[in-house]
Amino acid sequence: MEVMIRVRMGMEDAHYAGNLVDGAHMLKFFGDVATELLIRSDGDEGLFRAYSDVEFLAPVYAGDYIEAVGKITKKGNSSRTMEFEARKVIRLTQNENQASEAEVLDPPIVVCRAKGTCIVPIEFQK
Repeated sequence: MEVMIRVRMGMEDAHYAGNLVDGAHMLKFFGDVATELLIRSDGDEGLFRAYSDVEFLAPVYAGDYIEAVGKITKKGNSSRTMEFEARKVIRLTQNENQASEAEVLDPPIVVCRAKGTCIVPIEFQK
């Protein structure tokens, strides 16, 4: 099972010069995806234990639409290993004459990948 969320990055998300969004936003999205995966799998939100690998691959800017996806790749007694990917699916074109111009990216640009482990205590699993 794969879970996906899509979010538009706003000006309030810009942290650096040039309206660049910090990478921590992608990890927040991965946390939201992980929570939904755990609820669907185990009936409980569980807890994020650790990331084992995080790669920031491309910049994200205010105005970009980001799609975050994840899936459970391994189930232990209480642990759930997951893989995540964040993709830029729409971006502003930076056209001086039309500031609101945007383009759909086909294929999307992968901006971040991660692996992580979540825990759902056995007594909370449904």
